[in-house]
Amino acid sequence: MSAPDEESALLGLAPVAPDRTVAYGSGPDQVIDLYGPWAGAARGPLVVLLHGGFWRAAYDRRHLSPLAAELAGHGLPVALAEYRRAAGGAARMAEDVSAAVSAAVDEAGDEAAGGARAVLLGHSAGGHLALLAAARPGAPVARVVAVSPVADLARAHELGLSGGAVAELLGGGPGLAARIAAADPARHPPTGVPVTILHGGDDQEVPPELSRRYAAAAGAVATAAEARAGTGAAGTAAVGPARTTLHELPGVGHYAPVTPGTPACRTLLTELLGGRAV
Repeated sequence: MSAPDEESALLGLAPVAPDRTVAYGSGPDQVIDLYGPWAGAARGPLVVLLHGGFWRAAYDRRHLSPLAAELAGHGLPVALAEYRRAAGGAARMAEDVSAAVSAAVDEAGDEAAGGARAVLLGHSAGGHLALLAAARPGAPVARVVAVSPVADLARAHELGLSGGAVAELLGGGPGLAARIAAADPARHPPTGVPVTILHGGDDQEVPPELSRRYAAAAGAVATAAEARAGTGAAGTAAVGPARTTLHELPGVGHYAPVTPGTPACRTLLTELLGGRAV
């Protein structure tokens, strides 16, 4: 399937209404949509799902509602999060994501399998936000699964992705380099939180190079932390960033992994279900 066909296949799916919606703030975009088994029937961990769209207001959570429903159909409780986009920059989005995760964990309590900690599942710009959220001290996050993430913000800016979306997010002019560094997942890998990245080898929207660069940077930080602590890999979670696992999907573009029914989406489901066949 070509890149345009992948995009059409995802955006052509009808939105799926949630079981219920919960507000985590006073703004219209500060909500989470809940799907799936929440009352003791969950067969997997709580998943907080973060959509992409290069942080622009034109793209909202509805295009990932079919994925949320698909995950719920496999026994996963899902919170599809919205967040304030466009004006306000990365810091406000990060605050919203943190609040959304906390609200989802509160809703799940200890009912969701795996206890009250979340798996952050983010696509594209949502992958960027998931990686940043997991790096916050004390975040109730068990792991991150990032799909085609904008994982290296500095490189994304150098490449001018999506018509200069990084500068649009953070504002141009003096101090941009510092603002990029502050919001760049490659500069702030999560401490003690495992990260799995799925990235299509033919992704034209967010080149897989970004995920390779993130994995290399996170690995270097983890190795340095081990050396300082005098430990091996077994001590990584306690002293520095956990290892990052990158899976490149040959022949896959940007949208297929989050489009129900595709082989790439089945790969994502298998990853979230701990290797169980789907």
